[in-house]
Formats: sequence, C-alpha cells, structure tokens
Amino acid sequence: MAYNNSGNYYRPSPIGGFSFFPPVIKALLISNAAVFLGMMFLGNFHLGENYLGEYFYHYFALLPIGAGFLPWQLFTYMFIHAGFTHLLFNMLALWMFGMELENTMGSRKFLLFYILCGLGGGLVNLLVAPLFTAVGPTVGASGAIYGVLLAFGMMFPDRLIFIYFFIPIKAKYFVILYMALEIISVGSTDGIAHFAHLGGALVGFVFLLTDGYQFGSGSGRSATMFTSAFSRRQAPPSSDYTNVSDARIYDIRDHAHSNEEIELQRHIDEILDKISKDGYQSLTAEEKRLLFEASKKLN
Repeated sequence: MAYNNSGNYYRPSPIGGFSFFPPVIKALLISNAAVFLGMMFLGNFHLGENYLGEYFYHYFALLPIGAGFLPWQLFTYMFIHAGFTHLLFNMLALWMFGMELENTMGSRKFLLFYILCGLGGGLVNLLVAPLFTAVGPTVGASGAIYGVLLAFGMMFPDRLIFIYFFIPIKAKYFVILYMALEIISVGSTDGIAHFAHLGGALVGFVFLLTDGYQFGSGSGRSATMFTSAFSRRQAPPSSDYTNVSDARIYDIRDHAHSNEEIELQRHIDEILDKISKDGYQSLTAEEKRLLFEASKKLN
C-alpha cells in the first residue's frame, strides 16, 4: 500500500499507487471531447432554416440574462468549446492540475469541487461581468479549471511547473501570475470570459477554506506522492507516532505470514478504497483508529 507523508492514503496501482487518469478526470475528458465531436458533426445539419449548431449554442451556451438565458446553461456551458484549441488547452490543464487533486481529495469530493467552481464562474460572469463590459454567449470549462488551478497552487505551493516545458516556476507563483493577469484583463474586449475565470477561482478558494484544508502544509511533502508514482518504496520503520497523519501504511503482501495479517490487509484495503473514493475526511473514528493501529503493527 502506498502512502505520502501528508497522511493521504491511496490504493496501489501498477506504477505505485498514483492514478494518472482517475475516474472523474477520465469522465470529464471523454464527455468534453464527445460533446465537441458531436457538435462538430451534427452542427452542420439543418433543422428548419437554421443549423443544429446554432440551436446547441442557443440552448446550452451561457447566454446573458434577457438574451436567452436558461437556468441549465450554468451547467451545460462547461462542456461546450469554441474550437479544438480551446478544448485542447482546457483539457490539458484539467488533466495536469486535476489528477493530483482527485487522487488527494477523492473522486466524489473532486467532482463536487469541479462542478461548484464551474457554476460559480458562470454566476459571476452572468451577474457581475455585465457591470464592467459587454457580455455575449459564454462557453468552456475554464471557470471550473481556474478553480482547479487555484486549488493546486494552494495545496502544492512549491511544486515546480515548467512553462513552455523548460522555464521552472513554483505553483504558488504560477497561480498568482495567472490570477493577476485575469484581474488586469477585467473589462477588456478580448472576448475572453475573465470574470468566469475569477469566479471559478473564488469558489474554489471558499470551498477549500470551508472544507478545512491547511494550505501550504504539503509544500515539501506533496512531492512524495508524485515520486511514488514511479517508484514503489517501503516506509522506513518507526515506532513514534503522535497522530494518524504520521502513520505510514505500506505494502504488506510480502510480509503477511499469518491469518491475522491477511485479515488486517483486507480491512486496510477496504479503508483505502473508501479514502480513494471519498477522501480521508470520510473515515469514521473507528476506521481512523484501525488505520493508525495497523501502521504501528506493520512498522
């Protein structure tokens, strides 16, 4: 069983426990690509006097209030993209920054986080943007992705990001730079929904605050999870555990020589499955106690 030093436990995979395509990320990539391809194919067909693509935008893009707005557009606009480049960069950013968040949060919480950031970005664009600039139809997952970007920068502030593949910058400075550019661009006529970006980031920030995340605590330690994706390493033995976040669970399949250890393996597997799905916060007090006790026995 793999671990990282910040106390986040996750199931082992063939490359060490870190999923490069966790279920929610995978589903979002597929669904966004499917919508884009579907609109590209069906959009060229006529329905009456108009193309189907025009109906898609009219009913599912986020339109301004008084210009065709419908409530469900706050959700559907996140899955529509203006072109292949728009889709490509959004999905690449979602995968790069979202996969580690989902592995850390758990799939259910990450999905909730993503949707709320997208809804928040849409609401800000709908209600605040018209006060500063002219607003037209809004499409794209950028609002939700800016929430993901902000969360990555705050949860893994010292992780290096390589701009253009060779310029290293810490995640916290990368996020600050991007947010500053969005604020500076407010009110511009470049056709980009800057308020949706800022709204998604704001909702992401509030979500993490209310959920009790301690920003920056993983700055040096979070790298362990990324490293463990390429190398399976045993936790060094230790008998000095002060709380459950210090407990280290590692693979015991090669060390299970009794029925008691095999049964312990089964229970720990179930707990780690639960953490992978819903996050560490979903554990009961008894499950946390069992995880802590198991760590002492195995080390």
